[in-house]
Amino acid sequence: MVYAICATVPPSFAQFAGHQGFSYAPRGAISPFRHFMQADGAAMSETKHTKVLIIGSGPAGYTAGVYASRAMLEPVLVQGIEPGGQLTTTTEVENYPGFTEVQGPDLMIKMQEHAQAMGCEIIGDIITELNTDVRPFVAKGDSGTTYTADAVILATGARAKWLGLESEEKFKGFGVSACATCDGFFYRGQEIVVIGGGNTAVEEALFLTNFASKVTLIHRRDELRAEKILQDRLMKNDKIETLWFHTLEEVVGTEAPLGVTGVKVKNVKNGEVSEIPCAGVFVAIGHAPASELVKDSLETHNGGYVQVEPGTSKTSIPGIFAAGDLTDHVYRQAVTSAGMGCMAALDAERFLAENE
Repeated sequence: MVYAICATVPPSFAQFAGHQGFSYAPRGAISPFRHFMQADGAAMSETKHTKVLIIGSGPAGYTAGVYASRAMLEPVLVQGIEPGGQLTTTTEVENYPGFTEVQGPDLMIKMQEHAQAMGCEIIGDIITELNTDVRPFVAKGDSGTTYTADAVILATGARAKWLGLESEEKFKGFGVSACATCDGFFYRGQEIVVIGGGNTAVEEALFLTNFASKVTLIHRRDELRAEKILQDRLMKNDKIETLWFHTLEEVVGTEAPLGVTGVKVKNVKNGEVSEIPCAGVFVAIGHAPASELVKDSLETHNGGYVQVEPGTSKTSIPGIFAAGDLTDHVYRQAVTSAGMGCMAALDAERFLAENE
C-alpha cells in the first residue's frame, strides 16, 4: 500500500541543522530537500537500491545503521525531517551509558559519525511514500529519488505533543521539557509544574517528586483522565499540589542565561491570570508516533504505534521492521531505542539470509 505525507520543518530541525551543516526551510515552507533540482526546475529522478533501507535517524536508526553495516548489508539511512530525532531538542543528557554528561545534539552527531564509520550511507532526504505491496519495497524521497530495498527498518520515532505557545517554544531545553525521565534530575530541590491530566501527566508528576521540592499539576478540568490507581498515588503524595480549572498561558523566565522562573496560568472559569514560581515546566499531554507512512499498511496499537511481535522488531509485513519510539509507548528512552535498533538490524539480517 502507498501512503504519502506532507511535512514541514520543526524548529528543532533548524537548531540541529547548525550542528550538521544542513540547509533548511522555515516552518511551513517547502521541504528543505527541494534544493536537489535540475536546471529546468524538475526534481531529480534517481533510483537507488539497497538491501536494507533505514528510515529515521534517532538512536534506533543510527544503531540499526551500525549493526547492518557490520553485517555487510551496505544499508542506506534516510534521515527524515528531523535528523537526530527528539534528542536534538534537549540539552544535557546524563542517562546514556558511556556519557556522564553530553549535549543531546552532540550525542546524535556521535551516533551518526559511528554509523558512517561502519559503512552506513546516510542521506539527507525525507521519505514521503512507502509502497509495502511490491518487492523490493519502494520508497519515494522528497528529493525526487526513488529508493528500493529488500528490507526496511522503520525508525521514525514519536513526537511529544506540545501546547503551541510561543513562550513554550522559546524555553524548550532551557526549563521546558516533555520528558521527566530525561530531565527531572536537573531540578533537584526546586519547584516545578506539570501540565496535563492523563496517565502521562500523573506518571511524570509522581516521578518528579523524586527530585523536586514541590510539583504543581495544572489541569483544565476538575478531574483527571488517568487510571484510578495512579490518581490515588498522586492524591496521597504530599509533594504534589493539584491546580484545577487552569490552563498554561505563558512561560516566563530570564534571557541571559535563558531559563524558566515561573508560569502564568488562567482560571478557565473566571479568566483570572496568576503567576506560579517554578524552575521547570513539564508538558505532559501525550506523544504521537510518527507512523504516517505506514498507518494504513501495518498493524498499529495505542493510537498509532507500530505493532511488533513480542521480543522482536517484526511488523505485520515480512521484511518490514520497526524500532524505537515508533513502537514503544511505555519507555521512550534513547537507550531502549538504540537497543531496538540493534534488534531490527539483526532481524533484517536473518530475514535476508532466509530469503536469498
